[in-house]
Amino acid sequence: MRAKGRKEKVSSRTKIKVAVIGVGYLGRFHAQKYAMMEEAELVGVVDSDPARAQAVAEEVKAKAFKDPASLYGEVDAVSIVTPTERHYRLGMDFLSRGVHVMMEKPIAAVSKEARALVKEAQASKAVLQVGHLERFNGAMLALGDTIKDPLYIEAVRMSPFPNRSTDVDVILDVMIHDIDLVLSIARSEPIKVEAIAIPVVSNGKSDFANARVTFKSGCVANITASRVSKERVRKINVVQPDAMITIDYAAQGLTITRTLPGGPVASQVDDDITVEKKDSLLEELKSFINSIKTGKQPVVSGIDGTAALELAEQIQAAANV
Repeated sequence: MRAKGRKEKVSSRTKIKVAVIGVGYLGRFHAQKYAMMEEAELVGVVDSDPARAQAVAEEVKAKAFKDPASLYGEVDAVSIVTPTERHYRLGMDFLSRGVHVMMEKPIAAVSKEARALVKEAQASKAVLQVGHLERFNGAMLALGDTIKDPLYIEAVRMSPFPNRSTDVDVILDVMIHDIDLVLSIARSEPIKVEAIAIPVVSNGKSDFANARVTFKSGCVANITASRVSKERVRKINVVQPDAMITIDYAAQGLTITRTLPGGPVASQVDDDITVEKKDSLLEELKSFINSIKTGKQPVVSGIDGTAALELAEQIQAAANV
């Protein structure tokens, strides 16, 4: 039997009551962004460390709740920004009560759990959005419908080792961003996956990975991710018959190199597209609140998050991790 909650129809003029569960490095940013939004009322925060919860609550002028269950009946929506292993249980607890969920990536630890979360969200008619925030990068938003027939995609995402503990390998921690982007660009079913993954500094978890994914459409994607790099790189190149599109997510830059026919050898011209730089996390959370108020499908749905996790699992299997 489904648990009873405060599920009500939310008026488009009503502020959405929201809380953040997990206010470590990234969760604190979630709380800060919600506190800035006119469309949302940040009711409170929860963390396994009560002192941290209290500190963040004071910073954003909200309440520190003692545990997630204390939020039942108090909120319309939650951001879940906990270690991945807790996503499934927390997600089910809130979705089953009709509470909308913004789930940080990856959606769950395994795809079986992700599919169950999607099913629960559909049953309770709650919004389930997944935190693939690069979809809200200014360069991605400026891209529009430029990509029509991708033949080859090259994604590179490299970072120094994070100054925080990580509970997952580089594929679920770093590469998952580009897996989601590649799937959204290719718009086709993966049919072949080859991969390598190498631990460098983490005990038993890979820190560098490369995957080559062939899609049913014929498109091929080469995805490289590292969290032990000396430099920070966030780029995707997309090759299609009439152009090469370069997206720099770190700089929020977009260049389209167009092919001009004529003569024995075609020429090319670069078109640097004007990009309105965005606060990607703020745009992501505003989109989540908008989906709740309007009933529109989220930009990155639970189904999208599940597809990214399923391909990540195929890459892990191909790399024997």
